[in-house]
Amino acid sequence: SSDSHILFDQALKHWLTINVLKLKTQVMCKRKSFFPQLIKSVIFIIIILNLNACINDSNKESEGNFGPKVVSPEQARPAGQTDVIELRAKPIDTVRMAIIGLGMRGQGAVHRYNFLDGVKIVALCDVVPENLDKAQKTLIDAGKPNADLYSGAEDWKKICERDDIDLVYVCTHWDLHTPIAVYAMEQGKHVATEVPAALTLDECWQLVNTAEKTRKHCMQLENCNYDFFEMATLNMVQKGLFGELVHGEGAYIHDLRWLNFDEENGYWNMWRLKHLEKEDGNTYPTHGFGPICHAMNIHRGDKMEYLVSVSSDQYGMTAYAKDKFGENSEYAKTDYAKGDMNTSIVKTTKGKTIMIQHDVTSPRPYSRIHMLSGTKGFAQKWPIKGLAFDPDGHSFLTEEKMDSMLTLYEHPITKEVGQKAREVGGHGGMDFIMDYRLIYCLRNGLPLDQDVYDAAEWSSIIQLSRISVENKGMPVQVPDFTRGAWEKVKTVSYFN
Repeated sequence: SSDSHILFDQALKHWLTINVLKLKTQVMCKRKSFFPQLIKSVIFIIIILNLNACINDSNKESEGNFGPKVVSPEQARPAGQTDVIELRAKPIDTVRMAIIGLGMRGQGAVHRYNFLDGVKIVALCDVVPENLDKAQKTLIDAGKPNADLYSGAEDWKKICERDDIDLVYVCTHWDLHTPIAVYAMEQGKHVATEVPAALTLDECWQLVNTAEKTRKHCMQLENCNYDFFEMATLNMVQKGLFGELVHGEGAYIHDLRWLNFDEENGYWNMWRLKHLEKEDGNTYPTHGFGPICHAMNIHRGDKMEYLVSVSSDQYGMTAYAKDKFGENSEYAKTDYAKGDMNTSIVKTTKGKTIMIQHDVTSPRPYSRIHMLSGTKGFAQKWPIKGLAFDPDGHSFLTEEKMDSMLTLYEHPITKEVGQKAREVGGHGGMDFIMDYRLIYCLRNGLPLDQDVYDAAEWSSIIQLSRISVENKGMPVQVPDFTRGAWEKVKTVSYFN
């Protein structure tokens, strides 16, 4: 190390000083031992210099190797396979779809799709019979045809194998997202899967390779990209109001303790709590991350280079469990791996930075931050919504001026469908806009707003952050899932 190198130099100087004085004394006294002592000293100095050179080489090697660690080597693209950047598929006049997973998200999807033209729900699947009955009733109440119902644990495979389905819409627990998506594409279906699309780097590569091989769409259902403020600020970015975008911040800060510990009305089989028991890092990155990545044109002219991540220790889950269930309860005694707050920072190839946070165990107001900072302007949604621009960037615009700017730069898509989205609902309307765009693009043979590389990149943060946290914030390289195609296009496009 550099410290040992300094100590070594100091010791060598000290030794040389003493021995030079000895030799000088021997010469002055004309001792016979002078020449043997001189030879010994010369030999010793040669040995010392060689050792010193080795230390220098070692230090140089260490300095050269201090870079992001490759934890997922880029996989070679199979022969005959090409990228799916801005993939276009054959237009589908009426999209026949199946919804797999009818918990919280799935039930909402069944409701929303009753308000969309050019789509028909032909199959529903869930392991809980009551969920199937509820979803079927939603269709009947809306005057829609009954869907075929599936309730077996492996029945999702039967759905994927049907030849009268165009789109498989996945709303299960996280662990099934990739297996269903991959199998559906292999059976010739387009896929839209809830977030996160994948849990591991291997699953990310599975999605990419299968989408490229089958030439089928694989969209991660990141609804936050379609929220009104995020869409407006994306429009501002693309029209140059922020100048060069340099930094962005996103988050998922959402107190979910009450839901994670709810055995009756919470997540099926307590699946989300089990993830908090097993895994640290950012386990749910995409809500805050996706809109920032689109604003920064990730894999459309820039790409993520490396990530560093740290987590606080875990306090919140245990404290909540003790208060709610008692100190001797099983929940209070459980060792939860997930630190309360995770903070990850991504550096891009073009020198931009993105900060992402995750906290679902603290009594904090909800926030996805959504902050964009450029050379000419600034935007932030939480905790205080505001816009600022040169030459008065030191202060936010007044609320009146901000509203005027948001109206002026409202995204064309929210102008088109925003009012209906608010009426139908789904997190304030953004869920409906997401579904509308998915069906619109499939019906018109257009590239989807979010592609399989988005799904892989945003989901890869889960394992990458965990590896970095486990190694005290070690930089880890973010794989290039496009395998060099990230410069093929230069900006994110929402096609019309």
